[in-house]
Order: sequence, then C-alpha cells, then structure tokens
Amino acid sequence: MSELTYAEAPHPYTPAVAAGDLVFVSGRLGVKDGVFVEGGVEAETAQALSNAARELEAFGLDLSHVVKATIFLADIDDLQLANRAYMRAMPEPRPARSCVAVAALPFGGRVEIDIIASRSRHGD
Repeated sequence: MSELTYAEAPHPYTPAVAAGDLVFVSGRLGVKDGVFVEGGVEAETAQALSNAARELEAFGLDLSHVVKATIFLADIDDLQLANRAYMRAMPEPRPARSCVAVAALPFGGRVEIDIIASRSRHGD
C-alpha cells in the first residue's frame, strides 16, 4: 500500500492512499490556498473536485478513473447546486455516487467529496 501525504495535511489526515488497483482520496473541501473559494456550494464543489483530481494526478490518474464518489452536504437543499458543478467536472461514464446530508463539515465547509478511483478506467 502506498500513500501520498503533504506537509499541510492536518495530522492524522492522509490525503490519498493506494491499495492494489484502487486509490482512495480522503474527503476534499472547496478550499484553495488555505481558504474556502467564494461563490457558494457550486464553487466549493468545483474546487473540491479539482482538489481530488490533484490527489489522483500524483498516482497518474484523473477523474475518468473514479468509480465511486460520495458527496457530503451541510444543507441538502444545496444538492442541485452541487450537481451542476459535479456534472461539469465528472466525465462520462460517471461513477457510482452517494450524497449524504450531514449536520456539519470541517471548518464550516458546505460540501465535502471523497472518491475511490481504479487504476484501470471504468467504462473501458
């Protein structure tokens, strides 16, 4: 098993871990340069997916390798906004997905996304 860690990752947080053919990316928030991006849930979702893609790149993968995504929303009423950004970012065929409403997210985030990717592209 291999893992990717960054100096800025809060301990004991591991951003991504590879196990065999799979890469597990820990929940990503809509943060850039240490602060939440402006523009609400849609912008946070786009940034969270961009952050997840960055983790995948370290393993030679991209969002087309994602086989499962889980979206956590602080407010389920934001689902359509999150969906818009998700549909723009996630290539076809889209992976299996779950969406869960939660009481709160770290640091006051409005959306968090974790993903599982396969080293072989799904849909091939």
